[in-house]
Amino acid sequence: MTRPSPYSLRRALFAGVFLPLLLLGLSGCAWFGDKLGDERTWTVEQFYKNAKLELDSGNYQGAIKLYERLEARYPFGRYAQQAQLDIAYAYYKDNETAQAVTAADRFMKLHPNHANYDYALYLKGLAYFKPDLGIFGAFLNLDAAERDPKALRDSFDVFKELLTRFPDSIYADDVRGRMIYLVNTLARHDLAVANYYFNRGGYLAAVNRAQNIITRYPQAPLAEEALAIMVRSYDKMGMKELADSSRRVLAQNFPNNVLINAQAAAKAKPWWKVW
Repeated sequence: MTRPSPYSLRRALFAGVFLPLLLLGLSGCAWFGDKLGDERTWTVEQFYKNAKLELDSGNYQGAIKLYERLEARYPFGRYAQQAQLDIAYAYYKDNETAQAVTAADRFMKLHPNHANYDYALYLKGLAYFKPDLGIFGAFLNLDAAERDPKALRDSFDVFKELLTRFPDSIYADDVRGRMIYLVNTLARHDLAVANYYFNRGGYLAAVNRAQNIITRYPQAPLAEEALAIMVRSYDKMGMKELADSSRRVLAQNFPNNVLINAQAAAKAKPWWKVW
């Protein structure tokens, strides 16, 4: 049997392996060339459609780039305006809070009377609202109250502005629910700080934190505990008048509080005394 020559082997290998790869590479170059050519001739509708496809597929950075090129080529009109909003949404979905807020602010500055102004506010509030407990947050089951409260307060303020300016917005009901969550979360954060100071003898700092809960979040369920911390802190500092004043407020609003009941029991006449 005749053995094939090295030349024959090389020719067969080229025909069977390298030639198809070469053709595929050439076709790929042609495809990319066509793609670039297509983009140069895209209408604004095609630009928006392709950007929206990237957005819906979860390729947020790719969508942002297309939206930005759309706006650069077609800077006026409803597609450019919608692209600005979609950029804010894409940043929000990509967990880029600062960029999402900046994009929303830019839209509101450029279009102060736009019909979707409430949506831009909503996106801005959502960007601040979105929990960010760090890379280990989900694994360690961290409480949102343990976050830096600044973003939560910013979210609350934005949502409050939305409800004030657009009480009938389609986002109003959702915003109200989120604001309740924010109030309770911020109150829990301040209460945790107040307890921290109290347990370490920082009674004045504990009072200030507890007062913040009463002043800013009077409807929060933790208002009762905040008042109790104020009573105990004033007692520790020997400020009897302030302690009594806080105790009266606590008794009036929460008559079943353990602190109030304990005080009443202490003042009651012992059962063995008949005089």
